[in-house]
Amino acid sequence: MAAIFSDAWMKQLMDAWNNEPDVSQKLAEIGFNSVISCGFKDEDNPRGVFVVENGICTRAGDWNGEKPDWDMRADMKDWLKWVEKGIGMMGLGTAYATGKLKFKHGDYKAMMKDPRMAGPFVKSFGLMQKIGADELA
Repeated sequence: MAAIFSDAWMKQLMDAWNNEPDVSQKLAEIGFNSVISCGFKDEDNPRGVFVVENGICTRAGDWNGEKPDWDMRADMKDWLKWVEKGIGMMGLGTAYATGKLKFKHGDYKAMMKDPRMAGPFVKSFGLMQKIGADELA
């Protein structure tokens, strides 16, 4: 397994995303385009970036200064827990409400109110569980 948010891990997530119709095809149907970054709450900059064009991830890897539309942050222990055990709609809502999952950019509440985006978002966390992850060194 690759370390979470490493270049190799982000590329594995890209492959899983593009091969999961309930994520890529559903987002393609609504013309979803976005730069998504993720990392840790205690760091100024994100670790990984994920570029989506019409639902398909066209580039993923190390964050290189891209301006994100969505920037998700959590503590390492929480990311690893979600990767290992998965997280559903209720768990994500709880993580957001308790501050375990933060959005530096992006409107979580608006996204979760739109089932065309909420379903694929939750499924994207399932993809993280599918590929697994190691802790960063």
